[in-house]
Amino acid sequence: MEWLQTVFLDHSPLQAVVVLSVIIAVGLGLGKIHICGVSLGVTWVFFAGILAGHFGLSIEPHMLTYAESFGLVLFVYELGLKVGPGFFSSFRTGGIKLNLLGLAVVLLGTLMAIGFSIGMDISMADMVGIIAGATTNTPSLGAAQQTLQQLGQSASGAALSCAVTYPLGVVGVILAIIAVRALAVKASDIRSGDTDSDIGHTYIAAFQIHNPAVFGKTIREAATLIQPKFVISRLWRKGQVSIPCSETPLLEGDRLLVIATEKDVPALTVLFGEQEHTDWNADDIDWNAIDSTLISRHIIVSKPEINGKKLGSLRLRNSYGINISRVLRSGVRLLATPDLVLQLGDRLTVVGEAKAIDNVEKVLGNTANALRDPNLAAIFIGIVLGLLLGSVPIFVPGVGTPVRLGLAGGPIVAGILIGAFGPRFRLVTYTTRSANLMLRGIGLSLYLACLGLDAGAHFLDTILKADGLTWIAVGFIITIVPSLIMIFISMRWARLDFGSACGTVCGAMANPMALTYASETIPGDNAAVSYATSYPLAMFTRVVIAQLLVLLFV
Repeated sequence: MEWLQTVFLDHSPLQAVVVLSVIIAVGLGLGKIHICGVSLGVTWVFFAGILAGHFGLSIEPHMLTYAESFGLVLFVYELGLKVGPGFFSSFRTGGIKLNLLGLAVVLLGTLMAIGFSIGMDISMADMVGIIAGATTNTPSLGAAQQTLQQLGQSASGAALSCAVTYPLGVVGVILAIIAVRALAVKASDIRSGDTDSDIGHTYIAAFQIHNPAVFGKTIREAATLIQPKFVISRLWRKGQVSIPCSETPLLEGDRLLVIATEKDVPALTVLFGEQEHTDWNADDIDWNAIDSTLISRHIIVSKPEINGKKLGSLRLRNSYGINISRVLRSGVRLLATPDLVLQLGDRLTVVGEAKAIDNVEKVLGNTANALRDPNLAAIFIGIVLGLLLGSVPIFVPGVGTPVRLGLAGGPIVAGILIGAFGPRFRLVTYTTRSANLMLRGIGLSLYLACLGLDAGAHFLDTILKADGLTWIAVGFIITIVPSLIMIFISMRWARLDFGSACGTVCGAMANPMALTYASETIPGDNAAVSYATSYPLAMFTRVVIAQLLVLLFV
C-alpha cells in the first residue's frame, strides 16, 4: 500500500491533483444535502478542505498558491462576463435605487467592522477575513489576501477568520428574512407583480386609439410625445391585422399590440387613449393563432458578423416586412429598439409572414449548434487583460502604498467591461449558460478547496480559542444587523415590496443561498431580479474596500 500513501501524502503534481479532486468531489456531494430546505451548496468544498487540512493533508505550497489563484481568477472573470451585459443598464431609474440600497448595506457593514476592530482590538488583517465570511464574499477575501501579501504580511489569519464566520454568514441573512417577515411584513408587501426594479423586462399590452392628439400622426411622430420607449408588434384596422412601420399613421379605433415595460403602461394609456384588459403576458398564448397570415417565431443570432451591430442598422423591418418585438438575452427580455446592440446568443421574437421570417432567419443564422462551443480564446484574452488591469497601481491620496485591483478585482472588472462592450468591438464573448456555469464552478471549487486546505491545519484550534468565538460573534452581528436594518429601510423608506427588498440585501451580501430561500418562499421573481441588479456593483465595491481597509489600517 506504499503506492497509495505516495499518491495521497508525498508532495507531487499528481498528489496535488488527487487531493484537490477528492476535496472538491466530497464537498460537492455534501452540497446536495438540504437542511430545513437550505443547502450550503459549493460552500461545502470549503469545509471539506478544512477537514482535510485538519487531518494533515497538504500539497506543495507553490502548487497550492497557483491552484488557488487560477481558480479565483477563473471564477471572478466568468462572473464579470455573466453580469456584464446587464451591469450598466441596471443604473436606470429603478436600478439606481437598488444599487444605492445595496451600497448602503456594504457601507454599514464596513463601518461596523471598523468599529469592532478598534473597540475590540481585532487586527484589520483578521477583520477583513471576518467581513468576507460574514458577507460570504470570497473575491473580497482574495483581494485582501493579495494586498496583505504585497505588504509582506501573513494572510493566514484572514483565511481562518473567514472560515469560522462563513457558516453563520450564510444563515444570518436567512434569519433576517424570517425575522422581518414574522414581525413587520403585511400581506400587501408581498406581491408577485413587477416593480420598478424590473429593469429591462418587457410587458405586453393592447391599446385602442381614442386620443385625438395622435389621430393621423405616424408612429414615429407619436413616439416623440412621450419619454418611454415602446415597440408596436401588430396593428388591427377594420378587422385586418398588419405589421406597422414607423411611418404608419394612427387612426381612431385602431387596436395596437405594444411591447414596453409595465411601469410605462399608464403613460402609454394616456398617449393612445384606452388599454384593453386582455392578459397578453400569459405563457400559454398561441401567438400563431391570432391571425392566419402572420406568425411569430424565435430566431437565435448565431452569425458572428451580426455580433455588435445595432438592430436598426440591419433594416430588417423595411427589407422583409417583419417586426421584432422582443429580444431575450441571458434570461432577460429586452425591448427591441433600433439602437439595441445585438450579441451572439440573443433570441429575437420575429413577427411576420412565414416566407419573410425564413429570409430573416438566413440573415441572423438561427443555428444553435454553432453556439455550443465556448470561445476559449476570448476567455483567456480577457483573463490576461484582467490580470494586467489588476496590476496597475492606483494612487489614493493619503495612502502611501498604491491600491491594485489584484487577482480578484482586475479580472471581474475586465469581465464586466468585455461582457458589456465587447460586442461593440466585434469581440465574441458569448458562452452558453451551461459553459459559463461550468467554468465558474471549476474556478470557485478550486479556490475554496485550496482556501480550506490552507486554513484547515489551525481551524479547530482557532475556533476553540477565545479569539475564534469572538470572531464568530462579531461576524454574525455584521451579517444580521445590516440585513435587518436595510430590509426595513428598503420597504418603509424606498417603498420596495418584500421580495425586492430581500433580493437587494441578498445581492449586497453576495449570498445565493439566502436568495434561494427567498425565491422559494416569496411569490414572484422580484427577489431574483433585485439580486441580479444589486449584486455586481456591491461585489466590485467589496473587493476595493477590502484592499483599502488593509492599506489604511494594517
